[in-house]
Amino acid sequence: MLAAAAHAAAKPNFIVIFTDDQGYGDLGCFGSPDIHTPNIDRMAAEGMRFTSFYAAPFCGPSRASLMTGCYPPRAGLAFNHSPGAKTGINPDEITVAELLQGQDYATMHIGKWHLGDHPQFLPTRHGFDKFFGIPYSNDMWPYHPNMPLGDNPHPRLVAARKRGSMTGYAGQGREYKSPGPFEVPLPLMENEKTLETNPDQTRLTTRFTEKALEFIEENKDDAFFLYLAHPMPHVPLFVSDKYEGKSKRGLYGDVIMEIDWSVGQILKKLKAAGIDDNTLVVFTSDNGPWLAYGIDGGSAGPLREGKGTSFEGGMRVPGIFRWPGKIKAGSRTSAVAANMDLLPTFAELAGATPPTDRVIDGRSLWPLLSGQTDDSPHEAYFYYGGSGRRNPRANLRAVRVDQWKLFVRRGANGQFTATELYNLHEDVSEKFNRLERHPEIASRLLETAQKFNNDLTRNSRPLGRVQ
Repeated sequence: MLAAAAHAAAKPNFIVIFTDDQGYGDLGCFGSPDIHTPNIDRMAAEGMRFTSFYAAPFCGPSRASLMTGCYPPRAGLAFNHSPGAKTGINPDEITVAELLQGQDYATMHIGKWHLGDHPQFLPTRHGFDKFFGIPYSNDMWPYHPNMPLGDNPHPRLVAARKRGSMTGYAGQGREYKSPGPFEVPLPLMENEKTLETNPDQTRLTTRFTEKALEFIEENKDDAFFLYLAHPMPHVPLFVSDKYEGKSKRGLYGDVIMEIDWSVGQILKKLKAAGIDDNTLVVFTSDNGPWLAYGIDGGSAGPLREGKGTSFEGGMRVPGIFRWPGKIKAGSRTSAVAANMDLLPTFAELAGATPPTDRVIDGRSLWPLLSGQTDDSPHEAYFYYGGSGRRNPRANLRAVRVDQWKLFVRRGANGQFTATELYNLHEDVSEKFNRLERHPEIASRLLETAQKFNNDLTRNSRPLGRVQ
């Protein structure tokens, strides 16, 4: 027991709490006026809050970034995978979980995966000792509101359509063609076995939290990495009886309040287990709010647009890091950082070496988190949009250097042109295009974008494929 405790003390535990489609403005500590999040706010008060923390604009690519420490197209993972897709994360990728496994960490992924659902793509093949969750998004099931009703529609599908008509869902009136991938039942899996299909989603946040608490208890005397990726608040929204009707913000707010409860349970467990001061907990989201779902979508606060776009509302997300005694309580930074930085950060703290045989775009945030510097580890940040499954070309949409953000358009010859320029320090809502006023800044950023994209294209890696 003493040896295990000493081992744990030398190597910190890591917990990543990753929400789905949660907007920048959907937490009290990020300015929400009507969603009560005392536990997440406490994390911010006891740690560091990032106000320029970035993700990819879609679910799967963002998770690819977190796992590989790279921009999504670097690993060929710049689009969302549907059920049964013949592609997924390449077995040659080295994930953050695999790096930590190599340092004798116990690893578990709970919640949503979305990097391929064939066995070779599952978490248990990519560094996780255990998996309990769903292999893709919670709306990829037969009760999506755009699924055909048929002659005898299921009550769940009828309810989904009714909900869409009430919330202002922008996809009303469209139907998917049959047969389609969403006709396959949504599996709830344990490791590589399906436990049940089309689970009661009102119970998912609670069940995933309970599994997280079990894992912490089982590994409290050893170093561990827990990746808890809540399927919520991605639509369809579901909440347990504990929080139904409790928020001023309606069902969406109820869902966030239950996630906040989950965070509180984890923090309480760390304290009770005596490992609170040896555990780095990160809270963030995979992309901005899905505004097409009306009141069932979140809020980007002052930021422009939401999920799927390269405006700030699509890719700037909440970022909170808490490690008592190691990260200054109540600290805040506007330095640019991203979820791809978690891999090199955790590697440094665990004594692991990131792979040197490939390009890793992420950079360690530890100098920033520990107060050694106030500067971002990135000279520039690149906004990559999604790509098509058949044409997964790197889709560079914008570049940020300091406060300046330049939108670019790629021509048929592969050369970029500048289209819009914003000063994010003065104009975080991206309302005022300054391209004509500052052509010299646009020219400098354009050169940076072209050079980096050329390098990424030369040094990108392939998707994994079912043979």
